[in-house]
Amino acid sequence: MDTVTYQRRRALFLLYCLPGVVLASWVTRTPAIRDRLDASTAEMGIVLVGMSIGSMTGIFLSRMLVRRWGTRAVTLMGTIAMIAGVATVGVAAAIGISSVVFTGLALFGLGMGANEIALNVDGAEIERILDRPVLPTLHGCFSLGAAIGAVVGITLGLLNYSVTVHLLVVALVCAPAVVAVRAIPQGYGISRHRRARRRGRSRTDANPLREGRIVVLCLTVLAMALAEGAATDWLPLLMVDGHGVDPVAGSVVYAVFAASMAAGRFAGPIVLARFDRAAVVRLSALLGAGGLAVVIFSPGAVSAGISVVLWGLGTALGFPLAISAAGDGPGDRSAAVSAVATAGTSALLIGPPLLGFLGEQFTLRGAMIVVLALLVLAAAGASAMRPPTPVRSGGERRRIVAHETEPL
Repeated sequence: MDTVTYQRRRALFLLYCLPGVVLASWVTRTPAIRDRLDASTAEMGIVLVGMSIGSMTGIFLSRMLVRRWGTRAVTLMGTIAMIAGVATVGVAAAIGISSVVFTGLALFGLGMGANEIALNVDGAEIERILDRPVLPTLHGCFSLGAAIGAVVGITLGLLNYSVTVHLLVVALVCAPAVVAVRAIPQGYGISRHRRARRRGRSRTDANPLREGRIVVLCLTVLAMALAEGAATDWLPLLMVDGHGVDPVAGSVVYAVFAASMAAGRFAGPIVLARFDRAAVVRLSALLGAGGLAVVIFSPGAVSAGISVVLWGLGTALGFPLAISAAGDGPGDRSAAVSAVATAGTSALLIGPPLLGFLGEQFTLRGAMIVVLALLVLAAAGASAMRPPTPVRSGGERRRIVAHETEPL
């Protein structure tokens, strides 16, 4: 591995970790912030719409911005927005105004949505250069950051430490991470897009959703990412309101979930050396569905708390492996990678607030049944994770291979 690639990969590790730290810092203090705002479940759902609006804006602008300015510029802007967002939420917690929390979450969502697309495009390129699984480890850094942020948040919650000071310190500590953006090559996304235009893209490159396999990948990653996002935004409150535990115990359960996701993602390359992506995703989705089913239907808080390990392990690899699968195939695959990353990020950031509105009508445990059903459907669509079958362009077509089980 050359020095430039090494530095770029190391920078991506840090930049993937950052949103996990910030997000977990917010999540573990959600019960305390809700109390400061004196908000109901539905009102908290409205507050979370701020993150949805910001996320939607970041997600749907990111691909255009990457083409215009490259992944480095988009990542820099997104990182700054995330840090500013968590600082704003910290200030809002002090003054107890829901609209300011809404604004802070919108800023954070804007930055996270933009970064998710740009960083996944960079991560897919690193994986192509090294010709080995990298995205599971990169996404593992996000989960590791979430676990670290959760442990810190839980500790400060036990000490009744000020939410405002906590979130402002998080913003201050994360600020130097913007320096890591310099390791991303200047104009990467621009040059790749222009090369593709000069060569003349195929119809599936221009619009990847014309490719049936990419559509199935988008639907599969949507389900897996929603299962992750549902836990990230609602698991502490799900344990508090649905199973009667105290807020600190609810945050501990979330930390267990985040640690389980991190373990699953860091173990990804080892698992993929023995099994193909389709089998891994199918088993993962069923494992996650089993864990979530216990959380929903178990009357005991202890069994529900333990089962989040299965929920975390089961949802760990769906998102990164779908990004890897989208990158398979000849020619420039950045459009396909962006499409799948957009589907996953949309579900991760936009889906959970919608669950809040369902939770107001049917309780949070009832709302999670939707996520459970989608995980079962994701298991059914896991075969799309296999590489596309190559076909000869001239003369006779190559016979379709029945069992394509080549690992990453």
